[in-house]
Amino acid sequence: MAKNKKVLTTNFGKPIDDDQNSFTAGDRGPVLIQDVHLIEKLAHFNRERIPERVVHAKGAGAGGHFEVTKDVTKYTKAKFLSEVGKKTEVFARFSTVGGEKGSADAERDPRGFAMKFYTEEGNFDLVGNNTPVFFIRDPQKFPDFIHTQKRNPATNTKDANMFWDFLSLTPESIHQVTILFSDRGTPRSYRNMNGYGSHTYKWYNDKNEYFWVKYHFKTDQGIDNLTREEAEHMKGVDPDHATRDLHQSIEKGDYPSWTLQIQVMKPEEAKDYRFNPFDVTKVWPHGDYPPIDIGRMVLDRNPENYFAEVEQAAFSPGNFVPGIAASPDKMLQGRLFAYHDAHRYRLGPNYHLLPVNRPKAVTMDNYQRDGHMRFDSNEGGKPNYYPNSFGGPEPRADAAEPAYDVSGKAARHPYSHPNDDFVQPGDLFRKVMTDKDRDHLIGNIVSHLVNANKEIQIRQTKIFYKADPEYGRRVAEGLGLNMKDIE
Repeated sequence: MAKNKKVLTTNFGKPIDDDQNSFTAGDRGPVLIQDVHLIEKLAHFNRERIPERVVHAKGAGAGGHFEVTKDVTKYTKAKFLSEVGKKTEVFARFSTVGGEKGSADAERDPRGFAMKFYTEEGNFDLVGNNTPVFFIRDPQKFPDFIHTQKRNPATNTKDANMFWDFLSLTPESIHQVTILFSDRGTPRSYRNMNGYGSHTYKWYNDKNEYFWVKYHFKTDQGIDNLTREEAEHMKGVDPDHATRDLHQSIEKGDYPSWTLQIQVMKPEEAKDYRFNPFDVTKVWPHGDYPPIDIGRMVLDRNPENYFAEVEQAAFSPGNFVPGIAASPDKMLQGRLFAYHDAHRYRLGPNYHLLPVNRPKAVTMDNYQRDGHMRFDSNEGGKPNYYPNSFGGPEPRADAAEPAYDVSGKAARHPYSHPNDDFVQPGDLFRKVMTDKDRDHLIGNIVSHLVNANKEIQIRQTKIFYKADPEYGRRVAEGLGLNMKDIE
């Protein structure tokens, strides 16, 4: 640890007491908006790049539809899910996460998996990845994490020390790291990967009963990945291979599809579940909560213009419809602010009026006026305030979601059970992966981690060892480390 006495402060000089934990109501959250340090970090982070996306800059998209295949009305009153056979127009965008717009599709990176449902109650966005978990569970850490996935501020090159230094100091990342450095970190195409909502969400029905839900979009084309060697070759041969594959498959009528599954947990079960159900670094084991098939998404339309539909498409986990809402998940809570804020900065305050983003099955009606690039009638002479006596739109009481209890001291709460960070990645390594999967995982890690300083190699390998002794031992052997430094 560096021997300096510098104090971390806000942009205006106030000392920061804790830069790892957001200000929350109780251990599980939700995050409180009074956390001005978090808001400052997220707001500044969203404005660090012009004009491409800070993350998910390189992407491909397509239009299609979603069809309900199972009755879920006992869980949600969302109208687009109200009957079997009902179809809703969708637009989907797939992307890499850390790379710039010109980066290669075959980079080892999570893949973004974002969907916009144009429902009769407004747009519902599901913004996830091709992995069911994430590296961190608190939004306070997000700008720092992404900085380590970008370029060194001095050399402007990717830096293994930055990458592994942060991860080795953030043990909660081990689950996602294990998935990322398996071959699932390099999908063969966007069509051959799953998509996950990752977070826990709240569904509620017309009786005001609510449930906690996770989303899984399972590819109907089957999982297919590139090995490390194949990915390295593809980056040189065709850096746009996944973008090209999606467009060409739709163009020739080979429409990709995904089956939507959900996991459902009752509120009373969440209180004492063996894992924090709102921790995005964890999954709900399928043996505890078996996935249920409820629908199917098909993509059958290529964009007419990439910029208009894909580059200007803006997705936010804060776009809900009645019947679907947020959970106390701390990372989700941070994203509810950050995504809309990023779009306002990148596309302008009226980005919701762009054709790809505006609702298609319902009329938008509110009192927000003016602003940069207001390209419609700006609501003419209608009132721009509420309440009013001139027939303006009014709130609809039955659109409210059911309340849930929130308790605990308002403070920056550290995670309560840090030792459980190693349980699920250990099970993934021992019980889920095949011998071939484990061989590829170790080779992928060693080939990347070898570029970091030895002290960082040791620290990270200790985390692998905590997940599973064989996992740590094999990485140590690959790096030529002394096991006495690891055990």
